[in-house]
Amino acid sequence: MSVRDVVVHPDATLLAEATAARLLTHLVDVQSHRSPVHVVLTGGTVGIKTLAAVAANPVRDAVDWSGVHLWWGDERFLAEGDPDRNETQAREALLEALGDALPAENVHAVPALTEDVATPEDAADEYAVALAAATGNTGPAPAFDVLLLGMGPDGHVASLFPGHEALSVAGRSTVGVHGSPKPPPLRVSLTFDAIRGAREVWVVAAGAEKAEAVASALGGASESAVPAAGALGIERTLWLVDVAAAGPA
Repeated sequence: MSVRDVVVHPDATLLAEATAARLLTHLVDVQSHRSPVHVVLTGGTVGIKTLAAVAANPVRDAVDWSGVHLWWGDERFLAEGDPDRNETQAREALLEALGDALPAENVHAVPALTEDVATPEDAADEYAVALAAATGNTGPAPAFDVLLLGMGPDGHVASLFPGHEALSVAGRSTVGVHGSPKPPPLRVSLTFDAIRGAREVWVVAAGAEKAEAVASALGGASESAVPAAGALGIERTLWLVDVAAAGPA
């Protein structure tokens, strides 16, 4: 696994804008020698601000979006179109702006709550099938080129929470989550197996309330105590934080 690189930005707004610019540049670079490109999106305040900044950045037109596939690291198990779903927020922030440039079949949303998909496990199983179908290697998920993760004040990433049983799920790419300490309680998440199969993992965090978790994750805490500590990419692990989340100088 790669070592962790840390980049500190002045505030949350500049963090989102810089992350968006970094992502677009990376996509252009990767597309110069590989296609398709698989990107995992994250929700949360900074995550959605980053997607909005991608939409507003003129470099977005340099990306061949027909060769980009979008996935999600986790999702709230709610009905399609629910405003609390990460997919819904991502569509409003970025996907609608991309329009026909991004083929609908390239957007791989986590299955929503329906009569046929009645539990988080149902959704996780369906998402695992979609991931396996898209893989270009022998694993259960594609070799994601960039996997974006937000981080909570408790150090959780995706919907993998400290001390939660989902942390230890192995041998599969997705897991249904019950009893999330952050509402809503029902969720679907990538597992560490899927996360650690990404070429690059970028953890994006802003705010003083994240400082303790950032310090713990970078200081060698266990992933059971601080799940973000276990978010590692094969080629690179990049922490993008603002000054507040970086803690005292």
